[in-house]
Amino acid sequence: MKRDIYVTQPFLPPLQEFMPYLERIWDSKVLTNCGPFHHQFEEALCAYLDVKHIALFSNATIALITALQALRIGGEVITTPYSFVATTHSLLWNGIKPVFVDIDTRTLNINPARIEAAITPQTTAILPVHCYGHPCDVDAIQKIADTYNLKVIYDAAHAFGVECHCGSVLNHGDLSVLSFHATKVFNTFEGGAIICPDAKTKARIDQLKNFGHAGETNVVATGINGKMSEFNAALGLLQLKHIDAALVKRAQIDAAYRDGLRGVPGITCLGDAGESKRNFAYFPILVDPAYPLARDALNDWLKTQGIHPRRYFYPLISEFPMYRGLPSAGRALLPVATKASSEILCLPIYPDLDMATVARVIELIAHPHTQG
Repeated sequence: MKRDIYVTQPFLPPLQEFMPYLERIWDSKVLTNCGPFHHQFEEALCAYLDVKHIALFSNATIALITALQALRIGGEVITTPYSFVATTHSLLWNGIKPVFVDIDTRTLNINPARIEAAITPQTTAILPVHCYGHPCDVDAIQKIADTYNLKVIYDAAHAFGVECHCGSVLNHGDLSVLSFHATKVFNTFEGGAIICPDAKTKARIDQLKNFGHAGETNVVATGINGKMSEFNAALGLLQLKHIDAALVKRAQIDAAYRDGLRGVPGITCLGDAGESKRNFAYFPILVDPAYPLARDALNDWLKTQGIHPRRYFYPLISEFPMYRGLPSAGRALLPVATKASSEILCLPIYPDLDMATVARVIELIAHPHTQG
């Protein structure tokens, strides 16, 4: 009997490798509040990701909320409807009005050509997403931001280790937010981080993630409890030892899918965005009318075969009840995002996925009516 295969499974190093870290936590009796592993992990991430400063968080949603608070963002923020709902939830948590604009047909990232027309006197920032780990058009977005004096916060949840034309994509914008959720390329079970451009910004963010404390007896802001525990930080340090090998395996699976699905009518494998280093975070395909099954029918049929893809992102954020009433949420204003959401299907990709299973997924998609 074949086991069920899902879009992603967390990469976990051998348990015996983690035991020395766990013993050190037990011996130190420091479980949280920015202990030794927390500081080591921040330093190791800065070196690996080629960034100047990083602030660890318990998860990326809290990190997004804090990033907006740290830059004192209010009013309206221009963002994409094609993302996980945490992107815009972070805006509502801060009392900010999301303004949706359409996405690029090739990358499915926010379309810079649509941003400028959406700017109003109330606009204070742009919140783009490096979708599937493919970089946004960072130069075009920054040019718009500079022209209109706007802040840019990147939701880089998918973009761990990704490099664009000038190095780490995480160094673009005023802040970038990473996710270390269990489903991500690099995980600490739960976790996240904010990439900070300077020590002063990091110091403010570190205060905000610790209830606004500035020293033992002084509270200077309405912060939150967003600290990463020593357990999660220790796991992150261990994961860093394995990440390069994991990326090699992901690249092999990505290449196999592209080779096997090439020429299948109605199936388009999403390309990259010209990045110089990829992380192969997801493997999205688009299922268009030339394919013999509709996207939802293919999704359902694969599940009967023990393969569980994901319609990621469907529905659009703009179609959820708390957002659909916004003037910018109408489908007619978001034709590219609406079409992509109706055609997208992410296939399984993770380091422990064996090539025999990859070949089976390819065969099921290439010949959907001949497999039992």
